[in-house]
Amino acid sequence: MSSQTLQTRTGKHSGSTAEPPATPKPYRTRRLPAAGTIGRYAALAVAAALTLGPVLWTLSTSLRTPSESFNLPPSFLPINPDFTAYQEVFKQINVGLLVLNSALVTGLIALGQMASATLAGYAFARLDFRGKNAIFSLVLATMMVPVQVTIVPVFMLIRGMGLSDTLLALILPAIPTAFGTFLMRQYFLGLPNDFAEAAALDGAGPWRIFQSVYVPLAVPGMAIVGILAFNFHWNEFFRPLILTISEQNFTLPLGLVTLQGNLGTGSISVVLAGVILSMLPALVVFIFGQRTLREGLTAGASK
Repeated sequence: MSSQTLQTRTGKHSGSTAEPPATPKPYRTRRLPAAGTIGRYAALAVAAALTLGPVLWTLSTSLRTPSESFNLPPSFLPINPDFTAYQEVFKQINVGLLVLNSALVTGLIALGQMASATLAGYAFARLDFRGKNAIFSLVLATMMVPVQVTIVPVFMLIRGMGLSDTLLALILPAIPTAFGTFLMRQYFLGLPNDFAEAAALDGAGPWRIFQSVYVPLAVPGMAIVGILAFNFHWNEFFRPLILTISEQNFTLPLGLVTLQGNLGTGSISVVLAGVILSMLPALVVFIFGQRTLREGLTAGASK
């Protein structure tokens, strides 16, 4: 058999077993996001801009020279970033003492509110006593009373106790918290009763059940109360202004006011540099506590 015949047969045989060419896959068009999704993202973007805009503008102004702060039209970014304003903050005020006073006051208030809210919330949620609902309604009603209404009787009580112009004057009145009591009551209501019933069968009393069963389960809720109390009282200005007189008992917000100078003649860059520095501790607390805060806020929905 000739070589030409072999090549012809081989070609026919290979052609008969060859796979057909693959058909191209149809082109899938990418789905556009729905109008509702676009609207939600747009609303979130606007809310983020309104929230972060003043903070970014404060940071930008603190890096400008005083002359650049009043340029028209204003520029969002500083032309020549200058950190001199931050140095002036430490020269004009005793930042260390102010931070120490604020940390002591807000830390003890946060711990006190965590303890008082946990005890009161557990009592309203798990204990049965006469007039419980009426007393809880009165506690909630105090949330509608502004601090400006109660500051005069609080000041009279503080003066009668001999605590005027002290840090205790700022700490003691802030330990009871109606909002924290409400939050912890709702948190305890969301916890199961099985553990308490099992502990009662083992002979545990009410205090042992609270201490050994419910307190460990309520740690996320207590963390929420502590973080919110710290962030609120760290920036508090009104009560320290009324209840403290001497500069050695000033908290950080009161110390920042002195940066304005006489009749507001101080540098705006120095004032805003102090504001940025005062934001850092609260920001650190939020960054490290946001996971616990998120878990505590969503814990009630998962039970």
